Amino acid sequence: MISDSIKKEPSRMPHRSLLKSMGYTDEEIARPLVGIANAHSEVVPGHIHLDAVAEAVKKGVTAAGGTPMEFPSIGICDGIAMGHAGMKYSLASRELIADSIETMAAAHAFDGIVLIPNCDKIVPGMLMAAARLNIPAIVISGGPMLAGKYISEGGCKNLSLSNAFEAVGALAAGKINKDIFDEYENKVCPTCGSCAGMYTANSMNCIMEALGMSLPGNGTVPAVMAERLRLAKKTGGAIMSLIEQNITPSKILTKEAFVNALTLDMALGCSTNSVLHLPAIANEAGVDLPLTLVNEINSRTPNLCRLAPAGPHHIEELYYAGGVSAVLKELSEKKLLNEKCLTVTGSSLSENITDAVNLNFEVIRPVSNPYSQSGGIAVLFGNLAKNGCVVKRSAVAPEMMKRSGSARVFNSEEEAVDAIYEKKIKPGDIVVIRYEGPKGGPGMREMLSPTAALAGMGLDKEVALITDGRFSGASRGACIGHVSPEAYAGGAIALVENGDRILIDIDNGSITLDVADDVLQKRKINWKKPEPNIKKGWLARYAELVGGAEKGAVLK
Repeated sequence: MISDSIKKEPSRMPHRSLLKSMGYTDEEIARPLVGIANAHSEVVPGHIHLDAVAEAVKKGVTAAGGTPMEFPSIGICDGIAMGHAGMKYSLASRELIADSIETMAAAHAFDGIVLIPNCDKIVPGMLMAAARLNIPAIVISGGPMLAGKYISEGGCKNLSLSNAFEAVGALAAGKINKDIFDEYENKVCPTCGSCAGMYTANSMNCIMEALGMSLPGNGTVPAVMAERLRLAKKTGGAIMSLIEQNITPSKILTKEAFVNALTLDMALGCSTNSVLHLPAIANEAGVDLPLTLVNEINSRTPNLCRLAPAGPHHIEELYYAGGVSAVLKELSEKKLLNEKCLTVTGSSLSENITDAVNLNFEVIRPVSNPYSQSGGIAVLFGNLAKNGCVVKRSAVAPEMMKRSGSARVFNSEEEAVDAIYEKKIKPGDIVVIRYEGPKGGPGMREMLSPTAALAGMGLDKEVALITDGRFSGASRGACIGHVSPEAYAGGAIALVENGDRILIDIDNGSITLDVADDVLQKRKINWKKPEPNIKKGWLARYAELVGGAEKGAVLK
């Protein structure tokens, strides 16, 4: 066992004495030592209940003959961090999480590790550490929040966090009154768990099933259900089997497994953040995952689900429809999966979904009748984004798939939000928000506030938004992010001027700044890199080390 290095032989008596100082018995020390990385906190709605999930995991580990050793992980709630300087820390926290888990696991010689995340950056951060450590590892998330319900004379409307952000714009535009606004505030987030739509947290938790790093059910069993605790206990047992069989992440996180993950991503219509996180995890696993592969998989994968904000359904409905396994089963009918891939069950992906059934063709369209023949995410290339940019095409209205308009340029999210609420943005405009990339922000802030403001004001089918920052999974409309190279690195987005014509063609994967090359060259000569937004602390170091969005914004 790996842990023998801290507990065997007379020379390790001091180490054993320290373990005994915490109450561990000789019998417990002799067993495999299993790290339990728990992101529980009293700050994040998706994590407030993870103490109960961790207790269930520990019972499963103990019952299967292991010794669980719990330690904490940080975690940021993107919803609470949204729209202010706190969002600069969100993506950057992924690297801190990966580094801290690597540190704890390596320093204490764990034989295996159970990862308990739930929200956005915590899932990929923990997976990056698992790939780096390459010791037996498994993920059990805290599960999704139930949808809120707004009851009026018109009936019952299901709600999630995107409705709250959009309500801010709707109130400003006079489309709802203060009573409805206040009702939404109390109803959109009714339980603990990751927010109820197909936002980044739920996207990544569902993708874990296709990647093979979690048990079936991880992505969709609601946080408040007893089934979540039973799944946690099974996960505790599963890590012991992985240790016994020496099944490590390198045997699971293969190129074929990442193709499966991206295929599910396209079928579900996941958050565009998945196109940042999967390459980052793949990088740690030694797998090349270029953006061109995203379009290749997108072109052959039907979009089977339209969950909030792209449609009316929420994660709990996907759960009742058969969950991720049912979606994978549909994809298998078209032979779109690498079904022999090994998973943390010890069995193949194909064996995991043998008994899966699609129980609701409205929530999960059959592969013979998809929403579209291509997937939910598209990567666009052109002179405005030489290295690519990303859009959640399943959340874009048909009339916005091909669009041209005049640029309205802003050098920060705050400037753009002010202009939107001051009603300076008109139908047909293309809002450009720059200097919000990995280096320029720094931290590549999510732009839910401006996109929700546009949607709430009824402009999401008339105004496109382009940024070198990124978007929450709760954003809908023609929201094009991850523009690379970013403005701070001198990318073409830094050269856009008010009134420039921009051409967007999502179906054909192109984005063009309609300005002559010689004009752009003159602008490039006159361009000067702005002063850094952050000059001290962790974010200043992050800005120096972080790479481009097209490769997952990983540290060099």
